[in-house]
Amino acid sequence: MTEWDRANRPPRTWRAKFSDAFIGVAWGVAGQSSFVVHGAACIAVVLAGLWLGLEPWQWTAVLLVSGLVVCLELINSAIEALAPAVTQKYDPQIDRCLKIASGAVLVAAGVAVLVGLIVFLPLLRAKFFG
Repeated sequence: MTEWDRANRPPRTWRAKFSDAFIGVAWGVAGQSSFVVHGAACIAVVLAGLWLGLEPWQWTAVLLVSGLVVCLELINSAIEALAPAVTQKYDPQIDRCLKIASGAVLVAAGVAVLVGLIVFLPLLRAKFFG
């Protein structure tokens, strides 16, 4: 039985599943410069939210879009990791897939910026201009 022969594999424990998930996050983040930017943005958003006293619905909106960006970045990293295992040669379909995944991150980041503006601009205006 190979590692990937899941049909004949005994059920895994929840602990093993969570362990694999945390390892996956670590692998997805390691060596990805995008996560430095996303991480810094998330920290800045949380600190600004604490400073401005976000309402629960505002926290929900901000955390949902931030989580969406991070999740899509992890999926993008997974596709980037898989591509060289499929072929070492240039393949237009793999290139297309990589660009689509990157585009998904870009769209999510754009939506996150818009949500951030909707949530934070009125609060910043009130804080500084009364």
